[in-house]
Amino acid sequence: MSIRQSGLEGKVAIVTGAARGLGAAVAAALVASGVRVMLTDVLVQEGEATAARLPGCAFQKHDVTSESDWQAVIEKTLANLGGLDIIVNNAGVESMSLFADCELSEFKRIQSVNVDGTFLGIKWGIRAMRPNGGAGKGGSIVNLSSVAGLVGVPGLGAYCTAKGGVRLMTKAAAIECARLGYGIRVNSIHPAIIKTQMGIDVVNSCVDIGLAENQQGAEAVMAGLHPMGYGEPSDVANAVCYLASSAAKWVTGAELALDGGLTAC
Repeated sequence: MSIRQSGLEGKVAIVTGAARGLGAAVAAALVASGVRVMLTDVLVQEGEATAARLPGCAFQKHDVTSESDWQAVIEKTLANLGGLDIIVNNAGVESMSLFADCELSEFKRIQSVNVDGTFLGIKWGIRAMRPNGGAGKGGSIVNLSSVAGLVGVPGLGAYCTAKGGVRLMTKAAAIECARLGYGIRVNSIHPAIIKTQMGIDVVNSCVDIGLAENQQGAEAVMAGLHPMGYGEPSDVANAVCYLASSAAKWVTGAELALDGGLTAC
């Protein structure tokens, strides 16, 4: 269950990759806390359906690797929702392969969506939220990295590379915004496996690339990595709401591990 976070009433947010899964859960939690949300995704039908279920929300088709798409999303959010206070760079892709078998084209695709997409969200978010920007009141940028951005994970070399990049890009943006007095906080969240479709696909792929003999073995290995068990989308949504709220007004450049104890082992 998501927790209603105070200090968010009347804010405006953009959540990328919000048609389903974690992005949809984050958008719903923000709405429950009084935020108007622009949901974006390349999945138009699912995105429009999700936005229709959430009061005060809108949807925009959005390829996060496209700079012109980012400009259009920012402009539409300012025009239709009346401001911009929060950006959640959630959109991402993941696939498993061993280093020796990973095609360069797939490696680049994973970097493009996860790293380039986050970079553009930070860039255009700062332009809109800094003093004299289109919104101009400061704000919060929350980047979805991964536990794979903190530790190495077999079979996820390309994804680890991308999410490690998101981690340090977050810190660089955070200190830059702080030093320049923009009033924009930038933080990263690092979930372990959440039982969304993406998380299920990771478990299934362990067998395909030879890291487990069968489905039961893969499930046992992955479950064993999480001392507190698997996470739920609401765990991530609650963390986003906290980092976006005034309760986290002195938090920037932080990396929040949501991993059920995985990285404490």
